[in-house]
Amino acid sequence: MQRRKFLKNSTTVTAGLISAPLLATQNNISTTSLMNEIPPTKPIVICTWDFHNASSKAWDILKEGGSSLDAVTEGVMMEENDVNNQTVGVGGRPDRDGKVTLDACIMDKDGNCGAVLAMQNIANPILVARKVMEETPHVMLAGKGAEQFAYEMGFKKTNLLTEKSKQEWIEWKKTSQYKPIINIENHDTIGMLAIDANGNISGACTTSGMGYKMAGRVGDSPIIGAGLFVDNEIGGATATGMGEEVVRTVGSFLIVELMRQGKSPQEACEEGVKRIMEKNKGRDDFQIGFIAVNKKGETGSYCIHPGFTYRSYSEVGHINNPSESYIKS
Repeated sequence: MQRRKFLKNSTTVTAGLISAPLLATQNNISTTSLMNEIPPTKPIVICTWDFHNASSKAWDILKEGGSSLDAVTEGVMMEENDVNNQTVGVGGRPDRDGKVTLDACIMDKDGNCGAVLAMQNIANPILVARKVMEETPHVMLAGKGAEQFAYEMGFKKTNLLTEKSKQEWIEWKKTSQYKPIINIENHDTIGMLAIDANGNISGACTTSGMGYKMAGRVGDSPIIGAGLFVDNEIGGATATGMGEEVVRTVGSFLIVELMRQGKSPQEACEEGVKRIMEKNKGRDDFQIGFIAVNKKGETGSYCIHPGFTYRSYSEVGHINNPSESYIKS
């Protein structure tokens, strides 16, 4: 028994995951129980796409012992404030009437959540979503109501339409064709998930939605369970891409539930995309990307078309991870 204990502990510390199953077999130790003794990866942050500044900001908070909720809030704000990012926040592409409307949601370790939908004139929708979560009995505020609430909370009115986005909209009106370009206009979201040093998980998602959408259109991004879902006992998931298809399968909730059933984050993301494609037989003109993290800090991603990536930042390093795809080329 002492030899068995020594070998088990040695494997956990030095050999890691590769030799653990073999050693467990040799010593009649359950592979599952051995894997459970491997320390989780924390803190860690992941986000959709190659948003280097966002993940860096979140990691700065996590490495100093900050909460996952603060990390995801501050992280996604980096993109809301970047006027060169035309899919999030200030400078986002307008709807077909020339108005920039923003959506965002946030969810904490206790299952508390807040969201704003189709909100105009406020630069940081993620902060307003957090105020909805923390200061009201509601989960979602929409349109003028969300905007008025933001003013009451001290937010300032801001012109969200930059000159660049305005000129592109004017050019678009010449043809008014609505054909989003995969991996360019389809990456209309930053979704972020983080685990802090205490092992608590939070998530945030923010977007300006599809460029030149119909006025009032809302996708998956501010919908808890679709664009984002967190269960602190299991993990979290978030989505990017054609929001209508994510809503139809309640994608992020589905992925977390699949992890609850024992699937890895990678397996769960793959199943999430496959469910969408089963509902869209013969159609492949849109992009969806999922990312997920479980309680151990294991991550996964999957998408429809090649080209989607996600950032991860932990003690292992700051990595832009290419995602496997349903369609290979």
